[in-house]
Order: sequence, then structure tokens, then C-alpha cells
Amino acid sequence: MLYKSTRSQLQPVLSAEAIKLGIAPDGGLFVPKEIPNIKEEELKAMASYSYQRLAAAILKKYLTDYTETEIEECVAHAYNRDKFGSTAIAPVHQLNDSLYVLELWHGPTCAFKDLALQILPHLLTKAAAKTGDSSTIVILVATSGDTGKAALEGFKDVPGTRIIVFFPEEGVSAVQKLQMVTQEGNNVDVVAVRGNFDDAQNGVKDTFGNTGFNQYLLSKNYRLSSANSINWGRLIPQIVYYFSAYFDLVVKSNVAMGEKVNFVVPTGNFGNILSAFYAREMGLPVNKLICASNANNVLTDFIQNGEYNRNRHFHKTISPSMDILISSNLERLLYHLTEGNHFMTSGWMNSLRDNGNYKIDENTFARIHKIFWPDFADDHETMETIRSCFKQYSYVTDTHTAVGLNVYQKYINTTGDKTKTIVASTASPFKFNTSVARAILGDAAVQGKDEFDLLTLLSEASGMEIPAGLKGLEHKPVLHQKTALKDSIKEAVENILK
Repeated sequence: MLYKSTRSQLQPVLSAEAIKLGIAPDGGLFVPKEIPNIKEEELKAMASYSYQRLAAAILKKYLTDYTETEIEECVAHAYNRDKFGSTAIAPVHQLNDSLYVLELWHGPTCAFKDLALQILPHLLTKAAAKTGDSSTIVILVATSGDTGKAALEGFKDVPGTRIIVFFPEEGVSAVQKLQMVTQEGNNVDVVAVRGNFDDAQNGVKDTFGNTGFNQYLLSKNYRLSSANSINWGRLIPQIVYYFSAYFDLVVKSNVAMGEKVNFVVPTGNFGNILSAFYAREMGLPVNKLICASNANNVLTDFIQNGEYNRNRHFHKTISPSMDILISSNLERLLYHLTEGNHFMTSGWMNSLRDNGNYKIDENTFARIHKIFWPDFADDHETMETIRSCFKQYSYVTDTHTAVGLNVYQKYINTTGDKTKTIVASTASPFKFNTSVARAILGDAAVQGKDEFDLLTLLSEASGMEIPAGLKGLEHKPVLHQKTALKDSIKEAVENILK
């Protein structure tokens, strides 16, 4: 299968080249030339697959220049009991007769990013070997919290790679920050950016797009690539767990094969819900994709009225991984829904860059409206949802999952749709324990306690074990103390590689 850029008629490339580069040379994102279709008979057969076998089957449809053995090796390295605690990998928890939670946080860093970032290093190093590239691959990552640690954990000590993670200095939780700045590994660097996530992401994108700087790095035998969801190799593994969740319900007779379901996805950068879109286009029976945002509701407004406008107040919320105003992966969706019209896509992206906004045409808007349903939850609503979910179901959710559950209730109230629905749960409640403990135990119970005291308190209240990746985190030595101004990310990369 070949991959094209969303922004021009660049010569299509094979998947290994797309994954190695991360971003297209013209600044666009790589997309598959066609989306493979899975027929009903094949879907029926897949329902009995293990997660590992299902992952290999999905990946083979997109990575046609990888051998079956190469794909199976990557899958075996990524999805195993040692890293995910069981062979289930992404289990589904039932809340009631029509509502289910897809738990995507059983990996080493307790967030959904593990599902992609445990396999991406293996896909990437094989891609470099397949394309005859002997350069050291330098992974640049901008993170709003979870991607950073998951990428660091995935790439640490992987031969032939370096990884540099940029995070907003005041825009992540204490747990998220400590997960990153205590990261071990002889090829890892972590930099706090004096700005928000969009500042970090723009700086990383500008560094990728700086032709002169990239040529300079190549002369030093370094090649930049990305572990953010702008890299196609990040999105493909995420497609798998939507199929896995559906098949879990089929096997348990919660849905009949072919019966449509809704997916609710808390999202900021649009990558996770875009993976659900690919699953739908491949033939997974999906009714609606419900896009759940926090107070930074730029996606809600866009899906409702067709205008994307980042010129608005930036909110620091209790669901920080969604504190984003520039949703990079939306570019891929627009490209697909305009049937590969790179003139329209690049025009909208240029307008976003230059003016901070763009408005799509009526035909594209109608297509988006048919597939997606949006809404958002503010911090107060998020806290109330955590509290009510625990009271009603004895189930503890993190702040991002609570956003999804709140938006789902708004969807029900608005539409009356009784379609069975799966909410993507993107992080362990322990990663955001201050907010979660306050919601279910009250202000008095958490007063005077830091995030690490609250890990124990939350464990006692919920009956859940503290995840291994978070236990004792506060006692680990801080290994990374670099900082950078928001417009000095290229210089930070250069200094680190010197």
C-alpha cells in the first residue's frame, strides 16, 4: 500500500518510508492511498482472534511492504503479559445494559498511548533497516502529558534511536511530570517548555519543517522522526482496539455480529477518534463517533458549525491531555472526506497557520456531521461525572474518561439514541488522583495531601491497586531538568544532539 501527503502531489511512498519520516516533506501528513475494506465473513472470523493475532491482521492490511514475520515480531514485542499485566491488553468493562468502557490504560505508563507506543519503536527501527537508512533516528515529541512518558518508555535504550520529549512546564499533572523527568535510558532527553501544549507542538512542527536544519542534522547522521500521532505508525495500532472492543461484545453476546455501536472518544489532537474513523471506514459496524472535548472545545464548535477557530481563550483544565487548540489529525480527516483534494486541505491548513481559523465547504461539513456528534464538559461537570459514576456503578474513572461519559449523557439527552455505546477510557484514575479523590471523597479528605499521598488514599477508597508504573514514583531521582522557551525548540534539539 502507498501513502500520500495531505498537502500536495508528492510521489507516494511505502509505509516504511512514511513511518520513518513521520511527517511528509511538504509539511503534510501521510495517509493511505486507499482504506482497506473488511468483509462481513472476515469480521466474523476475526471475532475469535486474540488481541495479538487481531493486531497482526489489521497491521498487515496497511503495512504491505513489511513481511508477516516482521509484523508478528513487532506485535510480540509490544503486546504481552509482562507489559500489560494480562493477555487481554484492552479489556471492556460493562456499566449497564447499553454502556461499556474500553480500558486502554493497562500498559506500563497507565495511558492509552501505550497501545501505540509500545509497538512504534519496533515498526520504526524495521522501517529504517528496510529503507537502507543507517542514520540515528531522533524522535521529537510534543506532549500534553501522556504521550511523552509512553514514548520515552517505548524508545528507551532502543538501538539506533534518540528521543527528545517537550512538555508544557505548567501544563501537566505532578504525576505526569515526574513520570517524564525521572525517565531512565541512555538515549532519552526531556525538556520543559515555557508555554502551553500548542506552543510545544508548533515548535516541534517548525523544527520538522526547517529544511536547512534537517539537512544539517543529516550531515551529522541524524534523521528526525515523530512519535506523535502525526506519525502514521502511531495511528495504525490504535485502530486495532476498536475492533477488539467490538468483538469482545460480540463474544459475550452483548451485541450481534453486524449490529452497530457508538464509540465515545475523549480527544484533543483528534488522533484517537480518527483511528475509530478508520475502523469504521474499514467495515466495523459503527453508528456514531461521539467527539468529547473539555472546556477547550474547538472541536465541538467545528463539528457543529464547520468553522475551526483557535483564536480563543486557552483553558488549563483537570483533563490536561485534552488542553489543545490545534487538532493536528483533523487534517487527515478533511483530506479523506474531500476525496483526496490536497488543494482544499492545504488551503485550510495555511489559513489556520496564518489566520488561526478556516471554514470548510458545505459538502465536507455534511459528511462530518453524518459521522460525528460533538459536545464538551467543563471541570465542574467532569467532577460531578466522576462522583456519580462511582456512586452508581462503583467504578472509578479518570478525568478524561469522565469527560467522555458526560458527553455521552448529553448525547442521550439530545438524541434519545439507545444504540449500545463504548466509551474509550484513556488513562488510569491514578494518573489524575487529586481530582479523582476529591470527586469521590470530598475536599476535606484530600486537604493537605500531595498527589502521592492520594495514590494510597484512592487505592483504599476504590479497592484498586496502585499501578506499578506509579508506585514509588516520588522517590525516584529527577534526571532531566532542561527548559526551553516556546520559540527555542530547534535550538534545544541542536544543543542536545551536540
